[in-house]
Amino acid sequence: MEMPPARLSHLFMTVFLSSFSAFMVIPAITDVTMAAICPGQDECSLAIYLTGFQQVIIGIGTLVMMPLVGNLSDTYGRKLLLTVPMCLGIIPLAVLAYSRTTKFFYAYYVLRTLIAMICDGSIQCLALAYVADNVSENRRAMVFGILSGIGSCAFVFGNLSARFLSTSITFQAATVIAVLAMLYMRIFLPESIRPGSVSLRTKLLHGEEESEDPSVKKQLFEGLPSLDDMISLVKTSSVFSRAASVAFFNNLGEIGLQSSLMYYLKARFHFSKDQFANLMVIAGVTGTASQLLLMPILVPFIGEEKLLSIGLLFSCAHMFLYSIAWSSWVPYTAAMFSIVIVFAQPCLRSITSKQVGPTEQGKAQGCISGICSFANVISPFVFSPLTALFLSEDAPFRFPGFSIMCVGFVLMIAFTQSIMIRPAPPISRCRGSKCSSSVVVV
Repeated sequence: MEMPPARLSHLFMTVFLSSFSAFMVIPAITDVTMAAICPGQDECSLAIYLTGFQQVIIGIGTLVMMPLVGNLSDTYGRKLLLTVPMCLGIIPLAVLAYSRTTKFFYAYYVLRTLIAMICDGSIQCLALAYVADNVSENRRAMVFGILSGIGSCAFVFGNLSARFLSTSITFQAATVIAVLAMLYMRIFLPESIRPGSVSLRTKLLHGEEESEDPSVKKQLFEGLPSLDDMISLVKTSSVFSRAASVAFFNNLGEIGLQSSLMYYLKARFHFSKDQFANLMVIAGVTGTASQLLLMPILVPFIGEEKLLSIGLLFSCAHMFLYSIAWSSWVPYTAAMFSIVIVFAQPCLRSITSKQVGPTEQGKAQGCISGICSFANVISPFVFSPLTALFLSEDAPFRFPGFSIMCVGFVLMIAFTQSIMIRPAPPISRCRGSKCSSSVVVV
C-alpha cells in the first residue's frame, strides 16, 4: 500500500512536541524536589530514596504494560494507543504548573508515579513500531536514528527553554506544549495499520490460525501476552536474545545514572537548575548532530552491530569520567561523549525489529521495552542506596562517584554482550498465509 511521505513527518513532529514538554521540566525537577522535601539543603537522602522508590514502582507497572501496549497496538493501531499516554501525561505537569508547594509536590509525585506505571516509555515504543510499519528493513536503522535525533533535538530545546525560563513558567509552558502535542497527533497523524487486522496471539509464538469467532475477539485479556509469550519471543533467535540482554544491562546502567547523577553533581559541585540545563544542552546538541548527520552515513559502512558496540564502549568511558570528576568542568567534557553514545539505542531497536515479522513490530518493541522496565525495577534497589551512602558522612571511604563507577561496570557487561551479536538473516517474512503489505521504502 502506497503511503504519503507526510506520514513520518507527522510522527516526528508528534515525538518532538511530546518530548519537548517532558524534557523542559527535567532540569527543574531536582530543585523542586529538594525545595519541597529538604529546603535549604544540597544533600538529601530522603529525596534520593523517594526518586528510587518511584522508579521501582514505575518499572513494575511498565514491565506489565509495555508488552501489553505493543501487542494491543498491533491489533487496534498505533494512533489509538498513542492517545492514552499523551492525554494522561498532561495531568502531573498541570499540577506543578499550578503550585510547587510541598502538598502539591506530593500530589504530583503520586500522580506521576501512577500514570507513568501505565504510560512511561509507551510513546517511544509505539513510535518505533510506527516507523517499522512504514520503512523497509535496509533503511530502518537510519530512520530509527533520525527518530532518536528528533528526540535529542527536543531534549536540547527543552533544556534551553528551562535555562531561560523561571521554574513556574517552565511547568506552565510544558503543560501547554503537551496539550498541543496530543491535539497535533489526533488531527494530523494517520494510522499506520488497519485496526483489527492482526490477531492478538501471533503466529510467531503459537503457529495458530486467527480465530474468526467474534466472541473470541471480545475476550481481550485472554489474548494478552503472557510471560511464556515473551520468553518464546526472546528465544526466536540468538540475535534477539543477545539484544534483549544488552537492553537489560544498558537500561540498568542508564536508570542508575539518572537516579544518581544530579544528586551527585549537586552535592559535589553545587550544581543547580541552570548548570543541569547547560550539561543537558551539551549532551543534546552533540547527540542530535550525531544522529541526524553522522549515523545515516556510518550505518551502511560500519553496520548497526558494530555501531552498537562502539556506543556502549563510549558509555562506559563516559561513566568512569563522571565518577572521578575532579572539577566542575569535567562533567561538561563527559557530556560531549554523547556524540557516540547515542548510536546504541537506535541500533539496538533496529536489530530487534529485523528479527520479527511486519505484523509483530509492536510486540517486539513492547517486549524489549518490558525488559528495560524490569531493569528499571532492579536499578534503584542497587544505585539509590549506593548514592545516598557515598554522598553521606557515613560512607565507608571517600568516593562520592562510586555509584556512578558501578554504573560503568554494568555498562561494560552490556558492551561485552553486544560484541557477540552477529548479523543474522532478518526474520521479517509472514509465517502464515496472511501478511501485511504496508511497508514502504523511505
